[in-house]
Amino acid sequence: MKNSVSHDDLAVFLAVVREGGFRAASRRLGLAPSKVSTTISRIEGDLGVPLLIRTTRSVRTTEAGQALAERIAPHLAGLDAARGEIADAAGRVRGRLKLNVPGAVMPDILPGLLATLHARHPEVETEIVVENRLVDIVAAGCDAGIRYGDFIAKDMVSIPIGPRTQQIALAAAPAYLEANGVPTGPGDLTRHDAIRYRLPGGPFLPWALRDGPRTITVEPVTRLTLSVDALDTGRAYARAGIGIIGAFRNWLEPDFAAGSLVPVLPDRWCDMDGPRLYYPSRSGAAALRAFVDVCRDSSGR
Repeated sequence: MKNSVSHDDLAVFLAVVREGGFRAASRRLGLAPSKVSTTISRIEGDLGVPLLIRTTRSVRTTEAGQALAERIAPHLAGLDAARGEIADAAGRVRGRLKLNVPGAVMPDILPGLLATLHARHPEVETEIVVENRLVDIVAAGCDAGIRYGDFIAKDMVSIPIGPRTQQIALAAAPAYLEANGVPTGPGDLTRHDAIRYRLPGGPFLPWALRDGPRTITVEPVTRLTLSVDALDTGRAYARAGIGIIGAFRNWLEPDFAAGSLVPVLPDRWCDMDGPRLYYPSRSGAAALRAFVDVCRDSSGR
């Protein structure tokens, strides 16, 4: 690589790759789109190979471009972390915090935590990538992720975030129950219409209920299937009377209080572990460490 390719040039290239286009990268970097385009052309000229394939609708990497992005991302992240360390030593926390999270934490767990983070450290910029499948957060260019239980890799550091336990609750509109009857046991659910969520890869989010000392899985009649990417939207369909929905209890509490939804078999709901924040190591950028502190304070640890 010729000496004319600078750190700032590579940062521009990586921004184009991560943002998926020249205009998005220009907004992210605060540069004119023409400046971004000129920088990429200069890098390609110096290296002697094309790095990006441009179309009228998208930009994607060539094989050489993908290899370069993978090689330089950790080094640029290290430099950004070092800059953050210097700012931190001066009593400030700044930088970018990129989180990879499932949709389940978006409505009510993350907002309060991020509000606290930004109040404490107004120079921190946060980006949230919502993804319900399990991903390699390092390869995805994220600082940390949030997932549930066994979906966290064993080599990651993790801490609780939000409630320590949650419940998948069942609920329905009063009009639906009046028209179709109120289930009195798990077996009754097999005759009821259901609003169900499909997990990445195909299976439904299971309806697990307590049956004495056992936990059983019930298969209702599926009338409406939603992707887990649309988790919090299902309540609107339940309020409309389409069927019984299984969703996080903390999401449903406002509807229970308002009477727009009614609990179904609440004495049978099962507890599950709450979400956890996970990240590669205990040493991280200042913005990540600041967010970890916020999460620990919130959970009382």
